[in-house]
Amino acid sequence: MAAEHYENFPVASLLLPRHLRHPIAAIYAFARSADDFADEGNLTADERLNLLRSYQRELVAIAEDQPTTHPVFLRLRPVIARYGLPLPLFHDLLEAFMQDVTCNRYASYAELIDYCRRSANPVGRLLLHLFAAATEENILHADAICSALQLINHWQDVGIDSRKGKEGRIYLPAEDMVRFNVSANDILRRITSAGFYALMRFQVDRARALMQQGAPLGRRLPGRIGLEIRTIIASGLRILEKIEAANYDVFNHRPQLQALDWPLIGWRALFHCHDA
Repeated sequence: MAAEHYENFPVASLLLPRHLRHPIAAIYAFARSADDFADEGNLTADERLNLLRSYQRELVAIAEDQPTTHPVFLRLRPVIARYGLPLPLFHDLLEAFMQDVTCNRYASYAELIDYCRRSANPVGRLLLHLFAAATEENILHADAICSALQLINHWQDVGIDSRKGKEGRIYLPAEDMVRFNVSANDILRRITSAGFYALMRFQVDRARALMQQGAPLGRRLPGRIGLEIRTIIASGLRILEKIEAANYDVFNHRPQLQALDWPLIGWRALFHCHDA
């Protein structure tokens, strides 16, 4: 996984076949820059949305075979043409980034998963198209992996997200917060409690189950591509273990992968150990 910004995207990993590294880097440049429009700097909400709409117009230009001069799209356009990448997947990503600008609370897990459907799942689907492996079964498993990765990113960043914008951003579903007696104000004030720990345990277990639901994809796809997917899965599961090891206190202990984690991740990826 990428270490910064658009964390659910593998960036030209050395595990991938060389001919796929440039296409993946081109897609990543699109996703990372669009994500930065939504999250980075001191722009107003309208300025962020206008930048994202400019990307939408570039996608429309591609669909209508109109010229572009934008460097991100000059790089991306031939990749889209070469691999027949579906433009709606790029539009989905932009809609999710726009949602980050306009939405800072989620009422239910269903709402959050719908967000993941647009913020994360297009990444897996685009990779499957690059791999010429976009079958219905593979897409279902890739969606599970990508949604799980997005949830894991949210759970490790509960504290960071709570400080974004004027009102803070909370991805924890409100219905679950009510169930565990945790208020939005508790999150914004970074209050830990038995209820908060139970809430985070519930979300960690949910993300792990979703990741394991998609794990067969890493065993089905061959060679270095399958190994890359298994490594991504093992990385996500390792973050969940680190949340557990911190007793779910993600306010004071944001889990991150360190150098010593990679031998374990590599061993699990090689030997398909995704039941941790």
